[in-house]
Amino acid sequence: MNARDTFPTDPDAEAMTAWRHTIHRHPELGFKEFKTSTLVADLLGQWGYGVTTGLAVTGVVGTLRWGRHEDGLRLGLRADMDALPIEEATGLPWASATPGQMHACGHDGHTAMLLGAAQVLAQAAADGQLGDGGTAHLIFQPAEELGGGGGARRMIEEGLFERFPCDAIFAMHNYPGMPTGRFHFRSGPFMASSDKVLIRFHGKGGHGAMPHLAVDPTLPAAATVLALQGIVGRNIDPIKDTAVISVGRITAGSMYNVIPQTAELELSVRALDPAVRDQLQARILAVAEGHAAAHGVRAEISYERGYPVLVNSEAETRFAADVARQRFVESQVDADALPLAGSEDFAYMLQRVPGCYLMIGNGDNGHDGGLRVGPCSVHNPHFDFNDECLPLGAAYWVALAERFFKIYPRRNTP
Repeated sequence: MNARDTFPTDPDAEAMTAWRHTIHRHPELGFKEFKTSTLVADLLGQWGYGVTTGLAVTGVVGTLRWGRHEDGLRLGLRADMDALPIEEATGLPWASATPGQMHACGHDGHTAMLLGAAQVLAQAAADGQLGDGGTAHLIFQPAEELGGGGGARRMIEEGLFERFPCDAIFAMHNYPGMPTGRFHFRSGPFMASSDKVLIRFHGKGGHGAMPHLAVDPTLPAAATVLALQGIVGRNIDPIKDTAVISVGRITAGSMYNVIPQTAELELSVRALDPAVRDQLQARILAVAEGHAAAHGVRAEISYERGYPVLVNSEAETRFAADVARQRFVESQVDADALPLAGSEDFAYMLQRVPGCYLMIGNGDNGHDGGLRVGPCSVHNPHFDFNDECLPLGAAYWVALAERFFKIYPRRNTP
């Protein structure tokens, strides 16, 4: 029997769309999601959830308990709430009203989908449709976009899983360009680690007409840019291992006829294996320091480790994919999707609790002047979450919760 047959009330697509448009029009950056968290807390309270606010400043946890919950399973579902410092260019009626900020990653949609599911689950629990007893913790997380100091880690440090223990935890993200409503799953490493590297070469400035009297830091900087690309494929196995080194910023000087005192490179470094991550760091440091020594300059290197590799546990990923097959159709489910080089701080939660991070297709989500222009990536000023995904994603959460509390293996410890 499909989950759709056991729940007479489908998630409210109209309400979810209204919530998303409100959140989208009023975007808030990490740890500043005050209006968004207030909206979330108010709705959860109306539906009978126990509401905890203030975790990691603006985080919200809605807790639903029913029946003999002391002996039942404990499910965690997570959505992120924060926006990005990007000027929106969609031209949509619900476009950001805050200059320089927008929901360019779809967190408005993630929040709305989980709210839509929350409303249905509250009624289902009251009607006895979720089994004899259990606990659902709906986690609305701030600051996913903030790199290594993101909201997931801070919520954990402030006692998330001690206060709201979970036997398994799940999260969902939209996937631009993938057909609307298609679901992607992958057991094991699914999202890459993300590290930030600043390399500053200190030389000796001088006149551009007399370079022999200066020590030019742009030469080792340029040589390092080229040499870095040789690490992937020469030091890292190009078939077995995934690794990315991207030079996002090169800065040196301010005048055409002046040899600068310093030159800077800023890198994004990603891997799907902790050992490869370590190898990348060792090689990047060696390459930069070697070129600095060869050109007679000093290298100053700041290597910041950000989010770890996101690893989905096998049993929970298999369970999550089976839910999608049951609720929708086989052709909409890819249970062995390719891993992604993007990163996610849900990885911290998966280090503590078994679970699965999955993707839902976002279709043609790019807009210009209010018109759809085809898919564009997240973190793009033309991005908008596809409202057609809202009822699909919420229905998936409802189906997952129903099956979790009815057929998931019982826990052995309190």
